[in-house]
Parts: sequence; C-alpha cells; structure tokens
Amino acid sequence: MAEPLLDRARRAGRRLRVNGDARAHYVICGRDALAYWVVRALLATEFQAGRVRITLVVPERPSSDEPDGRDLQGVEVVRADRLDEVTFRRAGLVGADGLALLHQDDVGNMHAALCAQEVEPRLRLVVRMFNTGLANGVRQIFPDSAVLSDASMAAPAFVAAALGEVAPTHFRHGGRTLYVARRDDVRPTDVVCGVADTRDPQQVRLLPADEGVADLVIAEATGTPPGTELAARRLRRARRRRRPLTVLLRAVRSFATRKIGVAVIVLLAVIGVLGWLNGYAAHEDWADSLYLTLVTTLTGQDPNPDKSAAEQVMQVVLNLAGLALIPLITAVVVDGIVNARLALHSGRIQPERSGHVVVVGLGNVGTRVMAQLCDFGVEVVAIDKLAEPRGGALARRLGVPLIVGDAALEETLQSASVGGCQALVVVSTDDETNLQAALIGRAVNPELQVVLRLFDGHFAERIQQAFGIGVSRSVSYLAAPSFAAALLDRAVIATIPVGRHALLVTEVSVAAGSALDGRPLAAVGRAESVRLLAHARAGQRLDWAPDARLVIVAGDRLTVVARRAGLNALLREAAPPPPEEPVTPAPRQPEE
Repeated sequence: MAEPLLDRARRAGRRLRVNGDARAHYVICGRDALAYWVVRALLATEFQAGRVRITLVVPERPSSDEPDGRDLQGVEVVRADRLDEVTFRRAGLVGADGLALLHQDDVGNMHAALCAQEVEPRLRLVVRMFNTGLANGVRQIFPDSAVLSDASMAAPAFVAAALGEVAPTHFRHGGRTLYVARRDDVRPTDVVCGVADTRDPQQVRLLPADEGVADLVIAEATGTPPGTELAARRLRRARRRRRPLTVLLRAVRSFATRKIGVAVIVLLAVIGVLGWLNGYAAHEDWADSLYLTLVTTLTGQDPNPDKSAAEQVMQVVLNLAGLALIPLITAVVVDGIVNARLALHSGRIQPERSGHVVVVGLGNVGTRVMAQLCDFGVEVVAIDKLAEPRGGALARRLGVPLIVGDAALEETLQSASVGGCQALVVVSTDDETNLQAALIGRAVNPELQVVLRLFDGHFAERIQQAFGIGVSRSVSYLAAPSFAAALLDRAVIATIPVGRHALLVTEVSVAAGSALDGRPLAAVGRAESVRLLAHARAGQRLDWAPDARLVIVAGDRLTVVARRAGLNALLREAAPPPPEEPVTPAPRQPEE
C-alpha cells in the first residue's frame, strides 16, 4: 500500500502545480447508462464532501435515448468521438487520480488505456470488459488497475429471479464463505445477519431494525446447497421429454407460407364444389363423382360432345381449375422446402418444452445468464434477432437452441414454448422490444415469471403496477457501485440485489481524527441503512460477534452491509477531517 500512497501524493502535488486544485480528479469515459450510474455513485460518495472533481468524456452525440451523465450537475463534460492523447489532455488527465473506461468495446478500451498511459503513466485505471480473460494481460501492463464486467456482476441477479429464488451471491471474507438465502432454507446457527423483509413484495424493507423479522439473510456456507441450486434441481425434475410427433407437426405447419396455403385451400374448395355439381349433373354416385373430378382436373381428359350442357360446362371449369392447381402444387413444394430449411437454420422448428427458461437477447448480459443457467442444469432456449449474436458460439457449444427472430412477435415466443416455460428472461438492449416480449409472454401464460431488463426505475415501477410484471433489473444500476468503488480504490466485497435495490458488502477503515474515532461500535449500525457484520483491530482477525460497547479506534476495519446512501454517510464519518484552510493574515495598515 506504500507505493500507491506515494503515487497519490505525487499526483496531488502535480495537480497543485498544474491548476492549483488539490481535489482528487477522476476522468470517466462512457456512452451509456453505466457511465451515468458510476458518475451518480461518485457524486453521492465524494462530491458533497468537496473532495473530488469529475470529468466525463462522452461522444459528440448520444448513442441512444438513455442518459449517459452529460446532463448531471457538477460534472465537467468533454465531448470527443476518439479516446486518444489529445482527448485525454483536454480532459485534464495529467495529474488525475483515476480513469474509468466504460465503453462496450474491449479492444477499444485497451487502446484507450495505452493512450492514457502515454499522458499519465501513474494512474488508477478501471476498465470495463466483457472478456474477463484479458484481465491478467491488462494488469500486467497496468499494475494499478481493475478489470470489471458489468454483465458478470448483474447476471446472478437475473438467474436468481428467473428461478424464483434469492440472488446466488457468494463471497468469501475473513475466512468464511457467505451467501444470501431464505431464513427457512438455512439452519439458525448459520445465520450471520438479517438482510431484508420481502414478505410483502409491494413494500420490501431493507435492513430492518429487528433482524428477526428479516426473511432474507446472510448465512455461512456449511455444505447445504443454496436455494438457487435447489430450484434448479426442481426444474430439472419438472422437465418433460421431447415429443418427436410434435416436432413433425410443427414442421408440416411451417412448410408453406400462409398466402400460398390459403390459395390452395380455396382452390381445392372450388374444385370440390364443381366436382359435386358435375356428379350431380351426370347423376353419378359420390365415388364416381370423385373419380371423374380428379381425372378431369388433373389430366383434362374425357371430352364427350354427347354430354349435357351442364356437364360440359363443369368439365371446362374443372380443366381451368386444374391448370391453376398444378402451378400451386409446384409453388407449395418449392416454398415448403425453402421455408423448412430456413426454419431449421433459425431454430423455429423446436419441440414443445416445459419447465425451461427462455432468454431473449444474447448480448453481454444474456450470454452470462444463459451460461449460468446451464451451469445449474436448467434447460434454456435463446432468442435473438441476429443469426450470429455475441453469445451464439457459446450457445452452440452448450447445446442451447437459438431461435432467430423478433421476440416482440408472438410466433417467435411460441416457437420457444413460452406457454410452458418456467420463466422468461428479457435482457436485450431495446427497452421497447423487452416490454413487448414481456407483455406477450404474460398474455400467453398468465402465471409466467417475467424478468425484465429496463433502465428507468420509475418506468419499471409503473409497469409493475399496471401489468403485474414484478421483476425488473437495471444492469448498470447493479454494477455501478463496484466500478465507483474500484475507481476510488475501495473494495466492494459483494453486491446483493433485492428487488430493484442493491445492498453493498464492503470493508471500511477508520481514519484518525474521523467522526467515528472514539465512538462505540453501536454508532455504526443504522436501521434500514447500515448493518455491522464484523470488526477487527489493525493487524488482528475479524470478530463476527463484536461487543456493541467496544470503542472504535483509528485503524479499525468495519465490515458492513449497507444501502448506498448509508454507506456514503459511513465513509464520510470514517474519513479523516478535511485539512484546515490556511489563514491569510490581513494586510497591515500603514502607520500614519
């Protein structure tokens, strides 16, 4: 820790020489909601204390309708479409304390990091990457760096919601492996603390004052499988075997387009009526009438001038119908072969399933969700507009059927057997498509568990109230605290999603002269805001059951689970007091 502290001291001195501003300076580069929420988290944590300056680098034009932070108050905005040395110098990267590269482009972020190193070699770097396999390479090039994946952080919350269980949040701290579970699923001796009271979905209470009423707890892992694994086992037992006859019927049904099928049916109906009239005019029974109709229609044979006028008219019309029938039969065969091949290639011909999970959108998040569901042994069917989405190769390797189509169309969801699935996880990047797919899925199956990805929290709440879709997640909202903490060089141990809320498990160090220095441990916890998990003196092991009367001293480490606002307040209380402003003596008045 000595070297980073020396680096920070050098950067602080350099800031004073460059612009006379001693505040910590962080540069954030992004173009989507993650940049917005990271800036929000930094502002809530540090800006109010006057200890930080934030510069946001965004493209000239917004890439989508969702906010990216350029309209937030108290933030310096630099507009640039390229992240190069010129842009970083404009953003004041020289002497800055940290740089966050939050674009959804692994290679582009790597190139930007190399450019930033040319401008400021000693820099705290936080990089967003989907391919976390590149993390080791990044750390070798940039020792003071953190490589994070927002998709990896958010995927467990979607998986847990799809399985109808609590988030499979596992973390190891102080020699213990802890996870989130229902109180009824763990032994009382394994409970570490209560997290939330979720018995009323309309009014979830986080960190209630009385831990006994919390049905969601943090427990120590002692060999009992978490609730999500139990749910996955129930799903595996509930799955039905595939039915080949259903596959055949669906293939036949998709053999030709609807227009050609309607034309063939209408023509056959006309031929049937004319054949009956022909047999009636010739006074034939139904068997002879059928025979004469088929021969006349398909071959045009048997001309006979001795027939009555009615028979001759029927025969001519049947011959004309036969001329139209042959091309239609040819069109049906050709169109059917083409459609069948396209349907097989796009995955529209699928067996009827039950108890599976449908994942819409194989982008960063959808790919992670699909992989984790497969790890739990849950059958998955994927839907994406692209024939080769980002997670397409992984889907083929895992044996997950991929249906290429628009999830906002009912026939696409029907191809995935949404009527019999356990859950519909809609995580594409298009909010409109996500909402349409969720509503159509709920219309097909009113009991369907829908996990919906929406950015706007207020909009999600209205959707929940209006349509009864109870689970909606924001990937950026869930991941932003970890990015902000990494930028500030603070370790977030775990993020626990509870509904649309996020609880943070982190370790806070108490500085000398801070507001907490000299106060009892009882002052740390606050109802519905902060809960103390463990305490440790400097150089000692964690105490998981500390005495609330114990006095806090400088250097103590507090492990807490807290809401964002509560953690921000605790960090300010644990921080050292701000330096006193030097008093400039008043100029002396000249003596008369």
